[in-house]
Amino acid sequence: MKKILFTALLLTVGYGCLKAQTPSTDSLMNALASSEKSEPVLATFKATRLILSETSETIKKNNLNFMVIHRFGDVAGTDGGGKTMWGLDNSSDILIGFEYGLTNNLDIDFFRSKYEQLLELGLKYNLLHQKTDNSMPFALTVVGRTALKPYSVATNVYDDYTNRLNYFVQAIIARKFSPRLSLQIAPSFLRNNLPFPYLAGNEQNIFSLSAAGRLKVTKRMGIVVDYAHPFSSFRKNNNSPGFYDPLGVGIEIETGGHVFTLNLSNAQAISPINYLADTESNWSKGQYRIGFTISRVFSFNGKHKSTY
Repeated sequence: MKKILFTALLLTVGYGCLKAQTPSTDSLMNALASSEKSEPVLATFKATRLILSETSETIKKNNLNFMVIHRFGDVAGTDGGGKTMWGLDNSSDILIGFEYGLTNNLDIDFFRSKYEQLLELGLKYNLLHQKTDNSMPFALTVVGRTALKPYSVATNVYDDYTNRLNYFVQAIIARKFSPRLSLQIAPSFLRNNLPFPYLAGNEQNIFSLSAAGRLKVTKRMGIVVDYAHPFSSFRKNNNSPGFYDPLGVGIEIETGGHVFTLNLSNAQAISPINYLADTESNWSKGQYRIGFTISRVFSFNGKHKSTY
């Protein structure tokens, strides 16, 4: 509950600052709606990922988005501090990802992450576009993904090959409220054929809800906040180990075709398949870590055009 209030407070404060600097929330929509033709609202977010969450953005046709995401070790607490250069000596997770635009609204994605040696293959489809005249007040993007843990790891026991498979489905509902503020919520469903972590009483199926936002503060920089809550009685009632809701805060910088995000998060894992099931780090104990995301889009259309 504290993390929910904290996240809501950050977004509310950001929105209040926005109101003080810009016209009414709907000014963007009203200005754009004055044209004769209703157009899709562009660049709700600057990249396909924030800190924890994917955004509603997709990659344009024949473009390839290459991502590198890195999470270091604990900044403070028993595993952090000066002896690990505040976590910079360690790596809790690394993800390499590719997103290719089959159409302007449909991506095919492939990711590989260090945490549980996870391989992911998925599709992302922008089903609805927010319109400038408010005839469609939000964007809707759906994500479907299958994941495989191909190697034996200490935390899992694989009696059957199907136990290595995981499935993830998400609906991302996003709205660009003004040129500066974008928000989204995303209900999700995660299926682990083998409960992860492999503990008595753990569920195979986890429903979750995430909320994220971006507040633009300069032409090329924004503040991002990202939070997820898994609805799990096992995680709510289990104290050994203790489970915590993933929360991330950071800054996002757009520079010359790259989108760079520098952040802090208590989530060790990068993929939602892992962090929704297994976030055991507590902000209050210093168990948060520095992370970054670098995203670069390559065009195969013959002539480079800006993707976002």
